[in-house]
Amino acid sequence: MSSPLTQTDISYKVKKLSGWNYENNKLSKSYKFNNFKESLAFIVRIGLEAEIMQHHPEIYNVYNRVKIDLQTHDAGAKVTQKDIDLASAIDKIV
Repeated sequence: MSSPLTQTDISYKVKKLSGWNYENNKLSKSYKFNNFKESLAFIVRIGLEAEIMQHHPEIYNVYNRVKIDLQTHDAGAKVTQKDIDLASAIDKIV
């Protein structure tokens, strides 16, 4: 089981991520693509990476927009290092 990060740790680590926000005990980021095909391809690539990392995001998709929320459910729905690591991996996909 992962341990939740402190507010200080989260603030420091989020600053190193591109465009991610922290609120309501989760990391969030939204993306906009040219069309549904591009957004779906992005989601599939996230899914493959998440499965390798054994950490699964909440993904919301409407046509060309994708929103991702990250929190660790087995840590009481708080942000852990797993979320930071997955956010960083997602940034590399884009």
